[in-house]
Order: sequence, then C-alpha cells, then structure tokens
Amino acid sequence: MRAFWFLAIVGVLGCAILLSLGTWQLKRLNWKTAILAEIDANIAAAPIPLPDQIDPQQDKYRAVTATGTLLPGEIHVWTTFKAQGAGYRVIAPFETDTQGRILVDRGFVPTARKQDPRPLGETRLVGNLHWPDESSSFTPDPDRTGNVWYARDVDVLASELDTRPVLLVLREKPQDNAAPTPMPITTAGIPNNHLQYTITWFSLAAIWGGMTAYFLRRTGTQPKGSN
Repeated sequence: MRAFWFLAIVGVLGCAILLSLGTWQLKRLNWKTAILAEIDANIAAAPIPLPDQIDPQQDKYRAVTATGTLLPGEIHVWTTFKAQGAGYRVIAPFETDTQGRILVDRGFVPTARKQDPRPLGETRLVGNLHWPDESSSFTPDPDRTGNVWYARDVDVLASELDTRPVLLVLREKPQDNAAPTPMPITTAGIPNNHLQYTITWFSLAAIWGGMTAYFLRRTGTQPKGSN
C-alpha cells in the first residue's frame, strides 16, 4: 500500500508540473503570435516620410519613404536568396534631403554581379527601418580587402560608411533594372516554436499519466506481501 501511494503522489505531481509547463508555453504562443501580427502590420503599413527623430526600439520595422541621393561606396554582406543561391546584400550610403546620411539595404546581387556598376543619384526609396541582430561571437571578421561582410551590424556599418546608425531595407525595387533585387523584411526568420513546445509538454503529461495509471493498476493488483 505504501508503494501505491508513493506512485500516486509522484504521478500526480509529475502530471501537474508537465501540464503547467504546457499551459505556460500556450500562453507564450499567444503572446508571440500577437507580437508577430503586430510586426507584420508595421511592415505592411502605408509608408510615412522618414521621421526627424528615429528610435531603434519604437521605429523598428516602420514603413517609410525617403528622398535623396544614392552615393558611391558599398558594403557587401554575404547571404543566400531563395531560388538565386549565394550572393550579397548591397549596403550603400544614402544622402537624404532632410535627415543626413543613412544606410540603405538595396537588396541582393548574385556573386557574379558583385562588382557590377549600380545606378546612383537622386531617387525616392520605399522600405522599412531595421536594426537586425545578426552578429555573435561566432561571426567572422569582415574581409575589408575583398569587401565581404557577414552581418548587418548597423553601428559598425554606419561607422564604416560615415552615416547615421539607421538602416532602411528596401521593399520596392527602383525602376532601373540594374538595381539589386530587394530583400524585404518579413517575420519568417523570427522563431516561434511555442506550439511545438506546448505539444511536447502536453504529450509528456499524457504519457506520464498513462504510465502512472498502469503502474498503479499493477501495484494495486499485486498479492499482499509480494515485492
């Protein structure tokens, strides 16, 4: 009888813990889904003129327009693009009409077009403000000689190109066909694994409960004095 109650207590406590973890992950799923919906709305919103005051927290993903002049000088950030393979993001300085110089992610060029000349001069850009978190302790140092970079660290890129630490990622391609192909911001790269975690914890709770019931049944049907 002592073994029966021990198994019952362990089984109930285990199920309660696993169910609480599943419930917590379900709440996290709802929270993350709401955040992604808000980000998607900000990305797809009607663009506004580039603000005078820009805050990296409040203005991240904000849709904006900017008029000014694309300047020479590029940084090439290695990346891959669906259906096109390996290549580079072209990061360029842009002299706005009213807010000084900012960074522009013009989009993707394949490796073979890395050194091709690209259109410069006055233009109107449409895109989203972004401060991507791509650098880590494992990110290789840039090859400045070959102009190959491995992350869009806005502060570092701004220092390199003498601009404000503001990055505008284009979502529309200028009319010139020689321009890079825009790689607009999406939420596809933002992880949301909470549904998987929820299913895992609830599944473990069900398995734990089933095993507890099985062992309780066996313990309860054993003859007295048996081990």
